[in-house]
Amino acid sequence: MALEQIEDANKAKLEGVFRNIDFNSEANLGQTRERNKRLKHLLEDFAGPEMDLRPSRVGKQDVIGDTYQYLIGRFASDAGKKGGEFFTPGEVSEVLAKLVEPRKGNRICDWTCGSGSLLIRVGAEVGSDDFSLYGQEMNGSTWALCRMNMFLHHKDSARIEWGDTLANPKLIEGDALMKFDVQVANFPFSLDKWGAESAEADKFHRFHRGVPPKSKADYAFISHMIESAKEDGGKVGVIAPHGVLFRGGAEGRIRKGLIEENLLDAVIGFPDKLFFGTGIAAVILLFKKGRSTKDVLFIDASREFVEGTNQNKLGGEHIKKIVGAYMAFQTVPKYSYRATREEIAENDFNLNIPRYVDTFEPEKEVDLKAVENQVKTLEVELAGVRAQMVNYLRELGL
Repeated sequence: MALEQIEDANKAKLEGVFRNIDFNSEANLGQTRERNKRLKHLLEDFAGPEMDLRPSRVGKQDVIGDTYQYLIGRFASDAGKKGGEFFTPGEVSEVLAKLVEPRKGNRICDWTCGSGSLLIRVGAEVGSDDFSLYGQEMNGSTWALCRMNMFLHHKDSARIEWGDTLANPKLIEGDALMKFDVQVANFPFSLDKWGAESAEADKFHRFHRGVPPKSKADYAFISHMIESAKEDGGKVGVIAPHGVLFRGGAEGRIRKGLIEENLLDAVIGFPDKLFFGTGIAAVILLFKKGRSTKDVLFIDASREFVEGTNQNKLGGEHIKKIVGAYMAFQTVPKYSYRATREEIAENDFNLNIPRYVDTFEPEKEVDLKAVENQVKTLEVELAGVRAQMVNYLRELGL
């Protein structure tokens, strides 16, 4: 009843958000005793003094939104593989937000926005409230999470649509896709059955460089976002599996087209185990329309991270190094490489990072004389031990 009243009082912002919430759900919260225990803990957590939002609590106005996002992150961590479908780890969101450099007045969009954590982080990078947020999410429950996340972070004007981005994009102006200054996405990796069979007849002409394989939608999302980027400097930043760098066939042809059109700006390799429920490493691809150079920057950040038991993290110094390398756009030995179009063409448009960033560490030369001396010393010590053992055995009469 209380949730219905909250929704009715905020129809423009929260309509439909609470439709699937049931605090008596045994499937979601367990049997009666377990359910009551969970709800009791939830109420106790929100009743603490740190959640007091009275006027005297100056500076606490965002605590509800931050707590909500924290709880989403905790839930994503516990959800394993499915957690990665609706939540991007905070430090990864921070890196991507800094790399796409949103500015005042920008239209910012995440076409697979999940719970909205990445979209909110990119908006925060602007440094003011002079920007607009847009998103689309296919899963109804996750869409509700995102709407609530926006509401609690005072992003009431954010336009978050519910639907399949590839089959039915909802962010439309007239008969065309909306155009954005900045787009980001952590789309579902290698999505199967995404609608390849109808892609050639796409009314938005998103797949004119080629139709991606029906079992891998990675380049379908990338193509969609490229076509949604403003012509005068529109930026696209996507988190993707390493396969997008080197797979052939239709994906290879699309990749070649993007490079020849001078859209690809940078390729950044991450450590493994950064994302919920998967141990595979991912990459960030940055695209930009109207680039001033034809070179592409490759960054290998795969070896620098804070190791965790189940999940690795990026530390502040790692984030700073990645962003600094991109802004400098220069070769740094064993970390980054500024490749020319000709070099990429010589590699048959294969973007696999080790082809460009040489991280090989030569083995130290072996001092054979020192090893020989060490062996002689060990042999002398071994002879002494054997002699001592013989003495002990004699004393024992053996």
